[in-house]
Amino acid sequence: MLRTFFDADGRLTTIPAKHGKRLVVLDWLAQLFEPGERYPETEVNNRLRSAHDDVAALRRYLVDEGFLSREGGVYWRTGGTVGEPDDDLA
Repeated sequence: MLRTFFDADGRLTTIPAKHGKRLVVLDWLAQLFEPGERYPETEVNNRLRSAHDDVAALRRYLVDEGFLSREGGVYWRTGGTVGEPDDDLA
């Protein structure tokens, strides 16, 4: 299912409109962040930009859906599965 939303270079071509499909994509994106590690917003943006240019929307979705938490411009992973982010795109 993930390949539907990513191109051959691993970039997200569109953010899914359907909630269930968006959750699968967000779970994959959450794997770009290590559990227990804290990230400044600029680092979050850099990691997300590797997947899609609309980093603000992705950050918001990740926080709103509980994959990342945020306080004072610092983010940390609070949800999602554990694994390599490109496992399902191969």
